[in-house]
Amino acid sequence: MSKLILHIDFDSFFASVAQQDTPSLRNKPIGVTATNGRNCIIAASREAKRYGIKSPSRTYDARRLCPDIQFVPADFVRYWEISKKFLRICSDYSPYVEVFSIDEVFIDATQTATLFGGVDTLIKKIKKRLHDEIGEYITASVGISHNKLLAKLASGLNKPNGSMRITPETVMEVYRKTKLTDICGIGPRIAARLAQMGISSPYQLQFVPLISLIAEFGTVEGKFLNDVGMGRDTCPVLPFTESSEPKSVSRSYCLAQNEYDQRRVLQNIYELCEELGIKLRRLHKKARVVGLSLRGTESFHTTHTSAYYMDTGKEFFQICLYLLNQSHVSAKTRVLPNIRGYVRQINIWIADLKNEQHLPTPLFLCDQKQQKVTQIIDKINRKYGDHTIRNGFLLYADKLTTVPNGFMADRYERSMLSVRKEL
Repeated sequence: MSKLILHIDFDSFFASVAQQDTPSLRNKPIGVTATNGRNCIIAASREAKRYGIKSPSRTYDARRLCPDIQFVPADFVRYWEISKKFLRICSDYSPYVEVFSIDEVFIDATQTATLFGGVDTLIKKIKKRLHDEIGEYITASVGISHNKLLAKLASGLNKPNGSMRITPETVMEVYRKTKLTDICGIGPRIAARLAQMGISSPYQLQFVPLISLIAEFGTVEGKFLNDVGMGRDTCPVLPFTESSEPKSVSRSYCLAQNEYDQRRVLQNIYELCEELGIKLRRLHKKARVVGLSLRGTESFHTTHTSAYYMDTGKEFFQICLYLLNQSHVSAKTRVLPNIRGYVRQINIWIADLKNEQHLPTPLFLCDQKQQKVTQIIDKINRKYGDHTIRNGFLLYADKLTTVPNGFMADRYERSMLSVRKEL
C-alpha cells in the first residue's frame, strides 16, 4: 500500500508566536532577533517578508528596507511549549509523529487517515485544533505525498496556511516549476555546482547518470541527488516516542559580541560545561570524550579522550583548559590560555556515553563528599532553575539561558521527549 505522509510546517512561526502573544504586533512587520544581543534577524513576519526581508539578515539591512519594522527577541522556551502542545494534538491522529525541527513535524497517516474521514478531513481537524487550542494567529501549511522528501517539498509550495499534494503522477510536473533549493538537502552551494553541470531544476536531475553525480559529489551526496531526481525517498517516519539512546550531548553558543577578554571566554566555556554536566546527570550517564571548538579570529577544534568517565561541569572544564593549553600556551601563565584575537562562537560536546549503573566505581577518583554536594546542587537548580547555584569562577559572569535548539538537535531534549517527560 502506498504511504500517506504529511509534513506540517508552521508559517513564520517565531514571528507568529510573538504576534499571537502580543496583539499590538499583529499585521505589522516584525523581525525576531537573536537572544544573545547580536544584530541578527533569525525570523521575519509575513508582513516583513513582503518588503524583501529574509532570515538570516542584519537589523540594519532590515531597517533600510522597512523603516517601520519592529524587533522582538526570540523566545525558544515559548516556541517549545507550543511545539509540545502541537505534538499532543498530532499524536491523537497517528502514533507515527516525527519531530523534524521545533516548527515542523512529519506524520505517517497511512493507517489512520480513514479513521478520521480521509486525509483532507484529518488535516482540517488538525488545523481547527491548532486554531482553537494554540491560537488563531498561528497557522501551518501541510504537504501530502507518498514519501517524506516530496511531502516536505509540497508544504512549502502553498504558503501560508495552505495544503498541497504531490502524487507519483504529478511529481515531474511539480519538479518543472520548482527550484533546486526548494528541495530539503540542496543548498546554494550544491545548486551552484549543479548549475555548472547544466542542471537548473529538480526535473533535470532525473536525466543525469548516477555515476556522473557520484563522480562530482561523492557516493552519499551523489546517491541522494539521484533519489531526488527520481522523487524517491525510503526514509520512514520515526516516532518521537522511539528516540534512540543519545550517543553524545553538545552545546553551542554564539557570544553577544566578538569577545577579546580571555576570562569572559573561559567563564562562558565553564557555564556550557556545567550545562552539559546537568543534562548528563539527568540522563543518568557519564562520558569520557570531550570536544571543544572556538570560532573567531582563529578556528580551534579538538577532542580529548579521558581514562575515566565523568559527569560534572568542573571535570569537563578542566579538560577544556588542557585542550586550550596544548594549543595556545601563554608565556606568562598556564591558568588562562593565550587565546589570540577574539572568540565569536563556542561549541562543546561530550561523547562515548555510558549508563552510570554499568560503570565500576573508581577506587581513587571517587569523592563521595563532592558527589553529595553535586546532588544537592542539582536538586536546588531543578527547583529554582538551571545555574541558580554556580561555581565561584562564574561570579559576575553573564548567566546563559538553557533553551531548546531551533533545529531540535539537542540529544538531551529528544531523549526527554521520547519518554514523554516533556509532554
